[in-house]
Amino acid sequence: MLDILIVADCPYSVTLRGTGLTLTRTNEPLRPGDYDLKPDSPGGLISVTDEPHILRVLSHTVSGRDNRFRHLVRERDGKCVITGLVNTDADIGDWTIFEAAHVFPVTHEEYFRNQGFSRWITNRAGEHDIGINSCQNVLLMQSNVHQLFDSFKFSINPEDNYKIVSFDSDLLGLDGRVLDSVCRDPNDERSVRDELLRWHFRQAVLANMRAAGESVLEFDFPPGTDMVGEILSGPDAAKRMEAELFSRLDQISPT
Repeated sequence: MLDILIVADCPYSVTLRGTGLTLTRTNEPLRPGDYDLKPDSPGGLISVTDEPHILRVLSHTVSGRDNRFRHLVRERDGKCVITGLVNTDADIGDWTIFEAAHVFPVTHEEYFRNQGFSRWITNRAGEHDIGINSCQNVLLMQSNVHQLFDSFKFSINPEDNYKIVSFDSDLLGLDGRVLDSVCRDPNDERSVRDELLRWHFRQAVLANMRAAGESVLEFDFPPGTDMVGEILSGPDAAKRMEAELFSRLDQISPT
């Protein structure tokens, strides 16, 4: 994760403050504490990246144009690919607690297009389809797991055997699990793309590991709640209003 967070012009070492203990690369979680980064070369410069991360809101696949890819994702996965819970009601068409979760959010479709992310999608429907609604950008998850994924509370590291990394208190016990292989078969064109998983993981690190981390957003708005008022009085109000608007426009876009 330091490779994502830290910008350095030379090699550097990491020590646990007050111990002189130099850390080596490991997959084990660090214990809480203060750590110092020291350049190996005199005059070397180290800084925390200022690379921005995107603000995303909870996504829901309700528009007509989602039907095709949602069917493909359900057919491909048949289970929550994070927890492994199989949908035993699939034979009667009941997918109540399962949702198709976008890896790259549909609310940032313009960014997806402008940055060339569509080059990784190989099953686009036509020349005008950029592929953001392709099953290659979607995973089947339980609804509560989907919310955590959209909030960058956990992510999947394709560089570490698809290990799931939790960035919060891990109430669902997801940390250390492995993304189910059913959605990442290299011989299946429907499989999720590593490049998009890599992007999501990078975004999660930027959102959670820099300074105090990003603000927690409210998503529970019962009937009668002043949703707009709460958003405007909350963190990142302008960015969130923009993301919420694009989310709703996507839901009513023509097929």
